[in-house]
Amino acid sequence: MKRLYISDLDGTLLSPKPEITPHTAEIMNALAKKGMNFTFATARSIYSAVPITSALDINVPCILMNGVSIYDIKNERYIKSEFFDPAVSAELIRIYKRHGVECFMYRIDRGALTCYYEELTSRVMQSFAEVRKQQYKKPFVQCRLEECADEYTVYFTTRGRYEELLPVKLEAEKIEGIDYAFYLDVYDDSWYLELFSHKASKSNGLRFLRDKYGFDEIVAFGDNLNDLPMFAEADIKVAVGNARDEVKAAADIVIGTNSEDGVAKWLDYELSR
Repeated sequence: MKRLYISDLDGTLLSPKPEITPHTAEIMNALAKKGMNFTFATARSIYSAVPITSALDINVPCILMNGVSIYDIKNERYIKSEFFDPAVSAELIRIYKRHGVECFMYRIDRGALTCYYEELTSRVMQSFAEVRKQQYKKPFVQCRLEECADEYTVYFTTRGRYEELLPVKLEAEKIEGIDYAFYLDVYDDSWYLELFSHKASKSNGLRFLRDKYGFDEIVAFGDNLNDLPMFAEADIKVAVGNARDEVKAAADIVIGTNSEDGVAKWLDYELSR
């Protein structure tokens, strides 16, 4: 049986710092040498996901931005991305502005991902941008979003208070062709609202990997609400001990926490038996 092991990153495979611990890297790479097929599915983009997992031997294309893109790390190329219809992007921008909520808009053009914004007055949005500029060299472009949104637009994301983002979510989810992830940040009390094509999700990403690479079984690890679509497609669902109650309830197995290398230790035990 050809099996794929796939893990969420923040709150699951990454430690609370967040990072891949040396112990996790040692275990995972030893298992990869023995033939384990492993990759990850994350809300992160290429700019932070690839550096933060660089200690691992990732031998299957990964799922980025909650399923918007499938990316081949070894060959440094996007295999597949799901784009917005320009009319949908324009309507989403109107919704954000109507509710006075700032957002980041992502485009993938000729294999390059760029993040666009109009203004950043909120502290949490400023912090989001600064960390990614400084640590990951992520390119940000300031512009009028209406002028930049086109057939290469793939993703909108914003970070803030639940009650601030909820009206945007409730209005955006009514638009045909839209899917979303709305969840609490694992590092503080901010919420993320991420909007993308209905063709893009962690579940659709898993389905693509299963079909394209011929996996008979998928074992998925997660901790947060945006991992539930991945659980829906997986054959075996594994929640880390620090996962939200909703994720634990949907899981087949609950293992150790991300602060104690839970994913790596469980894999080591299961694959060494």
